Order: sequence, then C-alpha cells, then structure tokens
Amino acid sequence: MRLPAHLTIISSIIALFSCLLLLPGIASADAAADIEKGKKLAFDRKKGNCLACHQIQGGDLAGNIGPPLIAMKARFPDFEKLRAQIYDARINNPNTIMIPFGPYGVLTDEEITLVAKYIQSL
Repeated sequence: MRLPAHLTIISSIIALFSCLLLLPGIASADAAADIEKGKKLAFDRKKGNCLACHQIQGGDLAGNIGPPLIAMKARFPDFEKLRAQIYDARINNPNTIMIPFGPYGVLTDEEITLVAKYIQSL
C-alpha cells in the first residue's frame, strides 16, 4: 500500500528532525573523546609534556616556567590562535622558551589539535 504524497513528506520530515536531535549528543560525545585524548597527550612525558612547564589541574609534578593553564577559553576564545600557539609559539614571541611542537615534529598536526581542544577546555 502506498502512502499519499503529503504523508510521505511529513514522515520524511519527522525522520529527519529525529536524526538531527541525535547529532548534538553524538557531537558532544566526540568532543569529549577528543578532549580526553588531548589530555593524555598533554600529560604524556614523552609527547606533549605540558606539565614540564605548566600547572594543570589534575597533573602531578607540574612545572612553573610557563603560566598555569586555567581559564583557557577566556584567554584563547579563538581556537585557531591557541592551536597556532601550541604549534609554534615563536610566531607570537620569538624569545619564547616554549618548544615549537609542530616544526620540531614532537606532535603531529592531529595531536596538536587534540591537545589544543583539551587545553581550551580548561
């Protein structure tokens, strides 16, 4: 049995809206997973090693060479600027002692993005 055209359209619209309602949950789950991956990289002494220089809530044996990483969304509302800072801080401050993670190949582009997502969540 075939449904009238207007009922088919209505049922399609309802199905579409139902799927769209699920997207925020999926997106937030993906975002949370990325933040957790970024945290692992940031705390990994052989990778990001952010704790060597920065205090981060939940981190052990934090350094004090760099500023504490708190209220980072307020300090870096533009994600790309934060990511660029982690990639190569020398661009904004040629005298920085922060390692240029991207140019030196310490972290891949994907890893830098994950670390930046975590840092911005602080």
